[in-house]
Amino acid sequence: MRLFLNPEQEVYIRKLASEFGISSNLASEEFHSLARAGYLTSRKDGRQVFYRANTKHPLFPELHSMVRKAVGMNHIEEIILKKLGNVERAFIIDDYAEGRDTGIIDLVIVGKINRDNLNKLVKKTEGFIKRKIRVLVLSKKEFIDLESYFAGRPILTLFPLCSKKTTDGGNVVG
Repeated sequence: MRLFLNPEQEVYIRKLASEFGISSNLASEEFHSLARAGYLTSRKDGRQVFYRANTKHPLFPELHSMVRKAVGMNHIEEIILKKLGNVERAFIIDDYAEGRDTGIIDLVIVGKINRDNLNKLVKKTEGFIKRKIRVLVLSKKEFIDLESYFAGRPILTLFPLCSKKTTDGGNVVG
């Protein structure tokens, strides 16, 4: 899920194995199998091997879509973002941007937003996706002032959907 939710995310096997409480050998075998099948790509940095989703694989769009639906990203886009109007930018930060399904989605929205309407839409969406949504609403100026707050954090862009990739070493771009 982690790699197919946010294809810009890459993982180091030992770190991931530690997070999930499994052996590095087991994780390594699984990742090697997925890479051999073409679902993942890898790169070496010294002795460390990093993996990420292979966006060129013919099944990638379907896998990406299934994972987004499984964690409720489609509901956030359809119920919240499309019905708010005046959204300039929206993105997920931290756990879900890393592909970790922790039960609390951190959503950042930049724009002029009716908070009463937002609260209703968030509550409705939470019911569908069975996860809590924590929302930070910023004006464009506030977003620019707080840009360093987002630097180095995992980010998954939801809107604008046609934007450039959302992270460059963890920095918001686009």
